[in-house]
Amino acid sequence: MYAAVLYIGVQNSGCVQPVVAVERTVFYRERAAGMYSGFPYAFGQVVIEFPYILVQTVVYGVLVYSMIGFEWSVAKFIWYLFFMYFTLLYFTFFGMMAVGLTPNESIAAIISPTIYNAWNLFSGYLIPRPKIPVWWRWYCWICPVAWTLYGLVASQFGNIQTKLDGKEQTVAQFIAEYYGFDHDLLWLVAVVHIVFTVMFAFLFSFAIMKFNFQRR
Repeated sequence: MYAAVLYIGVQNSGCVQPVVAVERTVFYRERAAGMYSGFPYAFGQVVIEFPYILVQTVVYGVLVYSMIGFEWSVAKFIWYLFFMYFTLLYFTFFGMMAVGLTPNESIAAIISPTIYNAWNLFSGYLIPRPKIPVWWRWYCWICPVAWTLYGLVASQFGNIQTKLDGKEQTVAQFIAEYYGFDHDLLWLVAVVHIVFTVMFAFLFSFAIMKFNFQRR
């Protein structure tokens, strides 16, 4: 599940960067000619991703959901699509933001993997959040991928009351104690996904409207 999320997310972020870099050059020309300002361009760049990523989420999500073997319940399937949709959105907007805040695609491509590695390390997959030293644990709360893992695991397993083999501990109790994931806080996890998505889209739009990396 985690590999599926990270792979498609990083791929989305990487694929959008050369496109945004080329289109930004065209934007500079059209803005200089007085054809349109920064806001409608940035707005169009952001909004066009919503239907495209929705189709991607449905196609990719159904395949992964069925291959992993999750429980086929309406609530869990909708939660899965919700978290996957906003995960792919914030990865895509992060890639756009990285280009918007840097002079060219090459610098964005150098900076982005550094961020991906930090997200991977503090996501709670390699080292669960409760096991991370307390002086580093704050980074888990600002790591988008950690919230994605929280949402997916809690929504799929956080309410299962079946006991683990040979133990008196239920699946839900194990998820809560080992990973620190609370099924009752799914609404908060959903809100955080939306916040990350809006933040990356806003920073991209702000960079497009305010920064100018043209060279004469």
